Amino acid sequence: MTSLTPDPQARYAAHLRIPGFGPEGQARARRAKVIVVGLGGLGSPAALYLAAAGVGKLGLLDADRVELSNLQRQVLHTTPRTGMSKVESAATALGALNPEVVLQRHATRLTEDNAASLLDPYDFIVEACDDFPAKYTINDTCLKLRKPFVTAGVARLTGQAMLVVPGQSPCLRCVVPEQPDAAPDARTAGILGPVAGLMGCMETVQALRYIAGLWSPEPDGAGMLHSLDGDTMRLRTLRTRRKRDCRCAECWSTP
Repeated sequence: MTSLTPDPQARYAAHLRIPGFGPEGQARARRAKVIVVGLGGLGSPAALYLAAAGVGKLGLLDADRVELSNLQRQVLHTTPRTGMSKVESAATALGALNPEVVLQRHATRLTEDNAASLLDPYDFIVEACDDFPAKYTINDTCLKLRKPFVTAGVARLTGQAMLVVPGQSPCLRCVVPEQPDAAPDARTAGILGPVAGLMGCMETVQALRYIAGLWSPEPDGAGMLHSLDGDTMRLRTLRTRRKRDCRCAECWSTP
């Protein structure tokens, strides 16, 4: 492990005191290459905390521009940056937060055609999209590339998040085989801003635990679906099951 310089020692002091995380976990974070796909309500807190945690290389992927209606929940962005590319707005905020992190800008839309080339350079993917086609594209591409990822969704006062490790856990399609009819999103159903923040933070906790080596397949393995009901303030954790006829079955059968 490369020793931390004095400034990082101060910056990450709270991490260094965590049993099981410590200097080795921080060094793992510094070596990690993570991409956040979607810089909205989920991706904003995820990107902020990944940058604050000292992830070595952080990819930022989003094709949209900042709109005034985003600011109720997308805390990466500010009123003066309305109209700016979300990638550039995010880079402005994250560069000020932690200039040690290398930021990779991808101001483009993720598609089935470009997903593999965009995601392959990274060790870990944070899926923070607001539409099911993109979620499925990330799921399927990460299965193909054998890349671990976290996925989450929010609507109104509810949210869910799950870590997927190909070959060691069920995937998104095991839990949601097909896009639900009239799946709610912020545009049609509304969303309480902090709910998106909570689920984005939940994704980041899982990402950092995996990156730092704190994750293990059992008993807290991937495929555990964490579900928040903000109306009752209850958080449930459900163990999901893989579907034998799902496309992720190939990951289980191939070493």
